[in-house]
Amino acid sequence: MTLATQVKRIADSKPFYALTGVGDFAVERAREYASTMQGKAETVARDFPEKAREYADAATTRFNRIYDDLAIRGRRIVSKVTGETALELEDVSERAEPAAARPAPSAQTTTTRRPAGTRTRTTTQS
Repeated sequence: MTLATQVKRIADSKPFYALTGVGDFAVERAREYASTMQGKAETVARDFPEKAREYADAATTRFNRIYDDLAIRGRRIVSKVTGETALELEDVSERAEPAAARPAPSAQTTTTRRPAGTRTRTTTQS
């Protein structure tokens, strides 16, 4: 059988036409999909600046709230630690002084302790 006869037989066969139909169907669907995606892409591109701005505003608000909460928390910790540290340093300092260097407690001198975070004050009564 000649090559021309074989090509004619394949071209006239039902499987050949089915395969050609599948190819045409796939190309048609791909074009429809591309057209749909192009329309969606144009919509997204048109709405993107507004959506991006909304997202950025929401993120900024959330980050600012977290930042403020962390600053408040840090301020509390620093206040607590510095108050406690000041009292500890004062106690260590009093214990570290030699006994001769410390004035003898008298009836006229009183030491008043205040809550953490405040200084100790020595007053002399008149």
